[in-house]
Amino acid sequence: MEDPRISPVKPRLGREIILFLLPLQGHITPMLQLANILYSRGFSITIVHTHFNSPKSSNYPHFNFQPIPDGLLEGQASTVDFIALLMLMNVTCVGPFRDCLSKLLSDASKDRIPCCLITDPVWHFTQAVADELNFPRMVLRTSSISSFLAFCALPLMQEKGYLPIQDSRLEEAVPELPPLKVKDLHVINSKDPEDVLRLIIAMAETMRASSGLIFNSFEELEPTKLAECRRGFPVPIFTVGPIHKLSAASSGSLFPQDRSCISWLDKQERPKSVLYVSFGSLSIVSEAQFLEIAWGLANSGQHFLWVVRPGSVRGSEWLEVLPSGFLEGLDGRGYIVKWAPQHGVLAHPAVGGFLTHNGWNSTLEAICEGVPMMCMPFHGDQRVNARYVNNEWRVGLHLEYKVERKEIEDAIRKLMASDEGEEMREKIKALKRKADESLQDGGSSCQSLQKLTEYLVSF
Repeated sequence: MEDPRISPVKPRLGREIILFLLPLQGHITPMLQLANILYSRGFSITIVHTHFNSPKSSNYPHFNFQPIPDGLLEGQASTVDFIALLMLMNVTCVGPFRDCLSKLLSDASKDRIPCCLITDPVWHFTQAVADELNFPRMVLRTSSISSFLAFCALPLMQEKGYLPIQDSRLEEAVPELPPLKVKDLHVINSKDPEDVLRLIIAMAETMRASSGLIFNSFEELEPTKLAECRRGFPVPIFTVGPIHKLSAASSGSLFPQDRSCISWLDKQERPKSVLYVSFGSLSIVSEAQFLEIAWGLANSGQHFLWVVRPGSVRGSEWLEVLPSGFLEGLDGRGYIVKWAPQHGVLAHPAVGGFLTHNGWNSTLEAICEGVPMMCMPFHGDQRVNARYVNNEWRVGLHLEYKVERKEIEDAIRKLMASDEGEEMREKIKALKRKADESLQDGGSSCQSLQKLTEYLVSF
């Protein structure tokens, strides 16, 4: 059976897909992976991107890269209020993007006919630009379908009185969004909460006006939510995930990867004995939380590989907060790096668990490698993903937002060294098989990708 990851690139179709990157790591990676997949199906690829968080074009010599000014003043891009930043860029990027897209369309030739624009839904202004230029726009949503629908429901949650969240209601179920509790509703840090609602409404309206939606998920993982999405968004919908399993291995990482951790994993004697710990590209913890995590890891007695991204501990550059001699006292049980090649780590036979923030890319990668999770979500879709991991799919433990050393220590032992942890391992192996089957000939994602290819050619 042909493996789509290593199948030869198909002859050029003379059709070009234009993709516009949202400049956040968790959005860049799947968009570039989708671009790789479409390139392997015969399309030419042009990547439009802002100067802020621009991708490393040398990793993709087969793509055409078009940078545009983002209109940001010095210092604006360093804000931690990403909602305010993205709202601003939906204004400042309009002119530069329109000029760029217009030029790409006017420069078309018989060997390069642009046929579709694919953007992140956060770039909602691009729908009006595409309409103005009479050019089809599709949307790649980089989250799970479940968290996407929960995100779209936030205005309803406000109307129903769930928002703003009250401490007295945290444990209440949300009957409109099972299996979520009030504490699982999207928390997106922004100085102006109304910005979040405005962004959601603009995203949803322009997604309904688009030529179609693409999800990095597979039908067997979220069948009821996919059906619900089809009812709420009457445009063609394509589930083509797990995207990273279909894409060539070029790295879209904004951070240099420390591969020494793979050598350290190679030295581990027991399979599935190492807990991998990583909280993604945006999450920030306080010094107190960082120390609780550190002592939870140390006291668990388990081996661990911990990614501590520089700047991820508030008020600290990297590991200064750790007590003197902390790592030495572990007698080789722990290894810390600034960034890791996550696919390789999760696929390594020594790794048996994943303490994660539950970003969708990380969650899907863990499912695809059959690695059960310990859930420590921070914000946004992570909270929804974590609840599904724990309550719906039952392939992980939820720390229930308690960043306390004893809770972390006990959960690690349960995940790594108990019958309950072994049951989760078996359940996630079954999900892994479903993910693999979806990508094979006749599988749901394989068929959906073929339909997407035919749809794009039809424009």
